Amino acid sequence: MNNKDYANKNIARVLRNNMTQWESKLWYQFLKDHPVKFRRQKRIGGYVVDFYSKEAKIVIELDGSQHYEDDTNIEKDRERDETLSKMGMQVVRIQDGDITTNFDGVCTYINEILKKAIPDPQKIIDRFGEE
Repeated sequence: MNNKDYANKNIARVLRNNMTQWESKLWYQFLKDHPVKFRRQKRIGGYVVDFYSKEAKIVIELDGSQHYEDDTNIEKDRERDETLSKMGMQVVRIQDGDITTNFDGVCTYINEILKKAIPDPQKIIDRFGEE
């Protein structure tokens, strides 16, 4: 394990233990028990992503206002998305505010993306238990 991997391992552990309120809500109320398995604060390609499904090859990133406040953060996110995309992953960005104001819509949106991404879309149910 090189120094960067070791550092990211520690960062990922800290982030898992200190989720934001929006990450916590999405994890505990939707992704944790989802039929498609997700990992939280997963190290991938030199980054630590918020949520990752190996089966669907999807990364879910929750973005607070700092992601849109200056060009540097916007460029970093673009580079990160490009790197992950080259690795065969689809990056889905969701604003923190959407978790607060439209949680059901966010969950439906994620399910629709998953239905297109996994080999067995029957595995996907909406958050209300309907098929």
